[in-house]
Amino acid sequence: MTSSMENLAKKANDQAASLEETAAAVEEITSITRSNAENASKMANLGKTVRSSVTIGEDLASKTALSMDEINEKVTAINEAINVIDQIAFQTNILSLNAAVEAATAGEAGKGFAVVAQEVRNLASRSAQAAKEIKALVEDANQKANDGKIISDKMKDGYKELNTHISETIHIIEDVSTASKEQMSGIEQINHAVTMLDRVTQENANEANQVKKIANEVATIAQELVNDAKSKKFN
Repeated sequence: MTSSMENLAKKANDQAASLEETAAAVEEITSITRSNAENASKMANLGKTVRSSVTIGEDLASKTALSMDEINEKVTAINEAINVIDQIAFQTNILSLNAAVEAATAGEAGKGFAVVAQEVRNLASRSAQAAKEIKALVEDANQKANDGKIISDKMKDGYKELNTHISETIHIIEDVSTASKEQMSGIEQINHAVTMLDRVTQENANEANQVKKIANEVATIAQELVNDAKSKKFN
């Protein structure tokens, strides 16, 4: 009987030790899973912040492209005005030439008029030259505006594609976060069950040790009784 009780107590203690190790391992897994869930939530929030910034960048790129379109419209209007000025200067130059011819025909009386006609011609030439220079500057500005619009459109497309990838990444992270939370909930339930089982096993081990102690005491008393009985003689 004593041997059986010792064996029972040993098994109970071994089981308690094994469950204690299991409980510690489950607790560690619970902690890791909880940390993973928290990190996944942080990553999802960070992804949303980045997506918000990308959306702002996309909006700015769109506004920049619209501004470039407006600049092109203004440049077109300026070019049209310059063409009008150029035509007027050309016509003025022709008129001044005609006036100079008429002044020469008039002889001495037309000399003063010829001087004025020459000044008008000079002004027309300067106006034409200025219009030509302004047109070159405007065309250069127009080219730069077109280049800027191309860049803005590429930026907008890039932001849009990046936003799509970020949204997909956030969706995956949120799925991971949800799965981690569900996993954490299940592991916490397991942890609770293992903790309860560990406590019960520890109690059983304690009781088995107490029973073993009592059994040893009973065995000692019984042995003493046997020894006492052997030492006495009965008639």
